[in-house]
Order: sequence, then C-alpha cells, then structure tokens
Amino acid sequence: MKLKVSCIQMDIAYGNPQKNVQNAEKLIEKAIENQPDIIVLPELWTTGYDLTRLEEIADKNAEQTIQFFKQAAQKFKVNFVGGSVANQGKNGVKNTLLIINKLGELVHQYSKLHLFKLMEEHLYLNAGVDKGLFQLEGCQFAGVICYDIRFPEWIRAHTSSGAEVLFVVAEWPAPRLMHWRSLLIARAIENQCYVIACNRSGVDPKNQFAGHSMIIDPWGEIVAEAGEKQEILTAVIEMDKVKAIRNEIPIFEDRRPEYYK
Repeated sequence: MKLKVSCIQMDIAYGNPQKNVQNAEKLIEKAIENQPDIIVLPELWTTGYDLTRLEEIADKNAEQTIQFFKQAAQKFKVNFVGGSVANQGKNGVKNTLLIINKLGELVHQYSKLHLFKLMEEHLYLNAGVDKGLFQLEGCQFAGVICYDIRFPEWIRAHTSSGAEVLFVVAEWPAPRLMHWRSLLIARAIENQCYVIACNRSGVDPKNQFAGHSMIIDPWGEIVAEAGEKQEILTAVIEMDKVKAIRNEIPIFEDRRPEYYK
C-alpha cells in the first residue's frame, strides 16, 4: 500500500489565529494540487508560542479548529494530521494534536506529554497523559509533538503497540537543527518506521525556527526534506516497506523488556 503525504511547513503569525487560519486555507488548497492522502500541519499553528496570551487566544476544547479540519476534509476528501493547537479545557490549556479522517470525523486527539521547560511550556500548558496511537486508511499510526522525540522510550511505547508511521509536528528552533535531523533519523532506524516530521518556518519575538520538515523511511534514508522557508513537502510512503524491514531485522521480536527496568 502506498500513501502520499504532504507536510505544510508554514510560517506562523505570532498570536494571530485568524491570520494563521487564512494562511492555512491557502496552503491546504495548494497542497491538494499534489493529490495527497494525508496533509500534516505543524505544532501550535494557530497561535505560535504566544504562551502568555493563551487564556485569551486558545481554542475552547479545540472546537473551532476541529470544525475547520472537518470542513476541509469533507471538501477535499483528504485526511489531516492537523498539527497541534492550544486547546482550552476546564482545567487549563493543553497542546493538542488533532487527527481528522477524510470523512470529516475526529479520529483522535493527543496532548503533548513532555513539556519543554526551556520555552516555558510548563508555566502555561498542562501535559497530556494518553498515547498518540490512531488509525487512518486501515494503517496503524502514531503522532507526537516536538520535544517528545527526545524520549525514545515514549516513541517505542507506540511502535511496540503496532505503529508503522510516526508523525511529528513541531516548532523546532534553528540553533538545534542538527539535533532535529539526527533525532528523527534515529527514531526511524531504531523503530523501523516511517517518520513524517512537519516543522514550522519563520521567526517569533524570541526564536528563529528551523524548517527542514522531513520524510524518512524505515532504513533512516531521507525521502524528502524541506528548506528553511514556508513550503509544502510531498512524498509517497510505502507501507509494505515497514513490514519487509521488520521481518528482515526482527528487533521487536528480539526485545527483552524484562531486563530494561
């Protein structure tokens, strides 16, 4: 089975949801020209890291963003790994990844488990507790958010449960671009899975972001990589390749987790 995936590496207007939604609409229409099966957006794409104003600009229960993706999915008949949004709930704000299928159905929500203290996330966001496992097109996938990729045990918790593709949505800063590329490649190799990583581009008042969204195969080979600016990255992934590699080097069968504690 083959799936075409498009990553929308967008520049995000700091603290301006209306402008970001308008930009996303245009970029989605452009991405549809490639006839993708799945479209991916970056982390906190509606607000950026305007954390001090989240109580004002966060999306209540992510309702507006979910509706946005439902309408786009039904219109274009495409699945969305809809990046993450500032999700205002009863007990505060979470950084929540949204999965919507091509029928316009909300398939899964995953809220970021590991909050990044260097960017003060822990002061303004609440951590999630659930896994990012979900299904689209009959395949088992997983979604995580940015800092999560520094925790290989969290990624393995998903791939050992059957995930064959790891989606990563991020706002990864430019000074740590080498870490971004190295960690993503490592996660692909050690988990024998595709890694679809959608980063943002541009700057905010405190950070310059790396771009370099990547699509990596289960051998760790880079299938496609973006530059630093806003662009749409598209590639085809072959699901049978995951199974073939896992059969050739059966790391999941050879694990000895009873000794890992």
